Amino acid sequence: MSVDGSARPRRGGAMAAVGSTAAMKVVVMGLSGVLGIITSRMIIQNFGTDAYAQYGLLSTFPTLLPFADLGIAAIVINAVAGSSSVRTDDFVKRSIVTAFRVLLVSGGIMVAVAALITLAGWWPALLGEGLLPDGGSLAAGLCLAVFGLVIPLTVGQRILVGLKKTSTQVASQAVVAPFMLLAIGSAVMFSVPVGSYLAVISYVANSLVSVICLIVAARALSPQIGAAVKLVPRVRSYRGVPALGLAWPMLVQMIALPVAMQTGRLLLSHLAGPDELAQYNLASQLFGIVLQTVAAAGIALWPVYAAARSAGRIESPTVPTLWFLLGGLVLGTALAVISPLLVDFVSDGAISLDGWMLVGFVVFVGLQAAKYPVGMYMTDKTGLVFQVLPIVLMVPLNLGLSWWFIGQVGAAGPVLGSAISVALCQLVPNLWYVSRDLGRRRAEAVAGGAGADDPDADDAAAVAAADRDLDVEATGLDVDEQRGDETATDQALAERAVAEQAADERVPDRHGQDQHRPDDRRRRDDDEEAR
Repeated sequence: MSVDGSARPRRGGAMAAVGSTAAMKVVVMGLSGVLGIITSRMIIQNFGTDAYAQYGLLSTFPTLLPFADLGIAAIVINAVAGSSSVRTDDFVKRSIVTAFRVLLVSGGIMVAVAALITLAGWWPALLGEGLLPDGGSLAAGLCLAVFGLVIPLTVGQRILVGLKKTSTQVASQAVVAPFMLLAIGSAVMFSVPVGSYLAVISYVANSLVSVICLIVAARALSPQIGAAVKLVPRVRSYRGVPALGLAWPMLVQMIALPVAMQTGRLLLSHLAGPDELAQYNLASQLFGIVLQTVAAAGIALWPVYAAARSAGRIESPTVPTLWFLLGGLVLGTALAVISPLLVDFVSDGAISLDGWMLVGFVVFVGLQAAKYPVGMYMTDKTGLVFQVLPIVLMVPLNLGLSWWFIGQVGAAGPVLGSAISVALCQLVPNLWYVSRDLGRRRAEAVAGGAGADDPDADDAAAVAAADRDLDVEATGLDVDEQRGDETATDQALAERAVAEQAADERVPDRHGQDQHRPDDRRRRDDDEEAR
């Protein structure tokens, strides 16, 4: 272990986990990309460009509504990642119960909203001209309803991330593309008129991922998930964990980010037309292969930094940030070079991507990649709260830039606006925060090491720990309530901070003026008088 308290040998393990997840994502995306290109070609040839445009528009609901889990992902991931005994830890079980309860309510609201908007006929006003007149509104309602029904099942994916099994979660996504190809291919073969409902098929396919992940997670945590499901309706007799402290900054971000980053299709649907929307859909599909690979690798860092916080180690995201930036630029550039061939094959010459679109996506991919390591480092309460204001400010900035760029360069406008917004409102502020936080923690680690040889400090820390234990017994607080305030992953740091603060109050200086040792102070005063 280094002087600053970091455990550098663990970095290799962290990067190995990232590498394995990225490799698995490349394999899955390679398979999905090839099958997806074939599926897109099948859609354009058999159902038309307008059907493909609506398919891309409706498929964005999961990206427009990630806040539907109300920030509960942070609670589950941090609780699982910070536990040393996930199969028996009651705090982990309570976290899972809380997640199921919250997501059942959220999913029910999504289904009700889908029914209300569909019956009221509001979808064309909300989604613009990208909807097909024949069945487009009903398809949008069905997509949102399926999305709401599947939300509670996504707990399994959060658990796998917390268990550092992100590669398993990624591998489960391999079922989506074959299912889509088989379903749409069957519809074409038997001449089933499903052109307006292609996006609904994609939601059903993605629900299979949630089912698979929940089954795998249940086996990995057995018997925790089975017990948690039984305890969900027992609201009064079995308490959940306090989730608001960590969930609210996560929730605000999850509301603001989709508005800022995923409204490009809506803007194009209102400001441009089906042709520009189809260009953006195809470019997003192609570069989405790289973006999803980067995202999967980046999420694998979350439990690494969460476990480091729980153990009091310092894990710097500086080197991973540089590697992610380089990897994103290399992969984005490579895809841009071969994109003319892919676009011509997929669209059969009906769609083309200009230079603004390609350059914009390369820059956007690089910036998105660079922000992941620092973002995963900032998954404690303080880091999440810090990110709220810049992300909220990013909403009007990105919408304004995208609106203006659409008028200047067409379909590439949202990409350029998003790239500038990510740089100004996420990457730069987060790097500044991480730099200051690392400096503070290293200084505290050095100061702690310097005071390790001071017997007075050791005695004061022991007194503080004893007082803290007595306070806990006197107030009747249980372990779950203490851990729930800051989540399991930050509890060790919180307790250490309490001990250090109590020690400072009891030992004001290093000259022996300890108010808990009156006999020693009296002896020193007598000696001074004698001298």
